[in-house]
Amino acid sequence: MALPHAGERPHQRVSLRSRITLLAAFCVGGAVALVSLGAYITVYRGIYQQVDDTLRVRAAALVSNTQVVSEGRTQLPTFFLNLSDIRFDVIDQTGQSMINRAVVSPPISTEELRVAAGQKTEFYRTDEATNTRVFSLQYPFLRGTALVLAQPLATTKSTLSKLAVVLIVIGGSGIIVAALAGTAVARASLRPVQRLNAATERVTRTGELRPIPVAGDDELSRLTHSFNTMLGAVAEAQERQRRLVADAGHELRTPLTSLRTNLELLLASEAPGAPRLSALDRTEIQDDLRAQLGELTQLIGDLVELAREDAAPAEQEHVELVEVVEQALDRARRRAGDVHFDVRLQPWHLVGHAAALERAVLNLLDNAVKFSPPGGTVRVDLAPAGDGYAFLQVADAGQGINDVDLPHVFDRFYRSSEARTLPGSGLGLAIVKQAAERHGGTVFAGRSADGGALMAMRLPGSGE
Repeated sequence: MALPHAGERPHQRVSLRSRITLLAAFCVGGAVALVSLGAYITVYRGIYQQVDDTLRVRAAALVSNTQVVSEGRTQLPTFFLNLSDIRFDVIDQTGQSMINRAVVSPPISTEELRVAAGQKTEFYRTDEATNTRVFSLQYPFLRGTALVLAQPLATTKSTLSKLAVVLIVIGGSGIIVAALAGTAVARASLRPVQRLNAATERVTRTGELRPIPVAGDDELSRLTHSFNTMLGAVAEAQERQRRLVADAGHELRTPLTSLRTNLELLLASEAPGAPRLSALDRTEIQDDLRAQLGELTQLIGDLVELAREDAAPAEQEHVELVEVVEQALDRARRRAGDVHFDVRLQPWHLVGHAAALERAVLNLLDNAVKFSPPGGTVRVDLAPAGDGYAFLQVADAGQGINDVDLPHVFDRFYRSSEARTLPGSGLGLAIVKQAAERHGGTVFAGRSADGGALMAMRLPGSGE
């Protein structure tokens, strides 16, 4: 594992609350900046347009005034003599003033010379050196000259500077308020997330699966509800596992105790000086050991099957239920003895797990064979029910199921009083129920027409 270099700071993650606060401040700051920039540009253009309009109005008043006086090499309207707030001059194409009177001349550039030369009719510009706005146009009273007016911009720029300060202050205040509001909103909005985090830490630390209180109907509340659903599923899985382990321990205790007793009896008979067992007793003990080993093997196999069914389901496939039933029948016939099968199967297919369905059907068949009388008949019927489901029914001609046992025959490790004297683990029908429910179906138990037990699976699918 690589170690950080000396002086290298470890990577620090920014919390979600900080990110929400920064995002709110950034969004509000961006919006305020855009609005402020737009307002500043609008006011900037408006003020400068007002200055330009003032210069144009002054120039129009000068040009339209018909009362003139001679001044130097040109004639000036009498209105010129009243100008005191702006600079003015009349220049020729070389930039020389046409007025003999001492005036504060406006700044002259090549643009004003072009206007005097007739290359342009008028021109606006800002002279940064003198901080003035300059307007020039062709002078109508003397050919080859230009009238130049200049207005100081000190007041205009002062107004714009004050506006910029006000916008900056308002924008900064808006960003601070947005950051505070974002922090408050983040703290309130992330409270369910904090509860979720505390709950996950509590589950990790203590294993306690207590649900979290849910308030509201927003996304975080739905997330909390989903988390509670997950906790419920985990709690249910833990309870199923606990029940399975407890029931398995209880069921395993009996055959293991019998095995131990028989083995100890055999070993004790072999000890020096101990009474010997007769051949008949030894044969009976060996038969008991074989039966107990077979029962223990079946119980362990059923437990493994249940554990496999409780695990994550495998990839589903297209299943022809008739083929599954026929394969289970082939296996059941080999160990059915003189019990016969009356089979009526109609086509039915679904999406699921063929191996799990075959094991469930085989358990139904084995259960029917176990309770059938010698030479009896097990009836197997697969037919559509007309509502998108099909019934697979397995009926025997045995003693049937008592009414008090009917609600419990599919429970794990449940065995009726009649079945306790027969081999079995009490898990076969539980496997049938689990397989049916995994495929979206249900199971039923009742009495057959012959007075025996009727077991049925209702499975979705299609007969086409």
